[in-house]
Amino acid sequence: MPPRWPRQPDRRDPDYRRLDDRMNFAVHVAIFLATNSGLWFFHNFKYSNWSWLIWFSLTWLALLVFHLIYITAIANYSVKSHE
Repeated sequence: MPPRWPRQPDRRDPDYRRLDDRMNFAVHVAIFLATNSGLWFFHNFKYSNWSWLIWFSLTWLALLVFHLIYITAIANYSVKSHE
């Protein structure tokens, strides 16, 4: 059963923004995992030289870590956003 928000969703609501940012992060992690697992699966066939794959994966992982740091430590959800 999907989670239900107890009131009308509004991006100006700090609790809703926090939840929305975390769900957005979860979607990004899922896309990262699906894409990278598929790329590494085909890389293991060794049909061609995919030396760029390690840098691609590490760069994307670093961006995900920065995203996580932002939503957990930097983002200020107590201030209402402008319309």
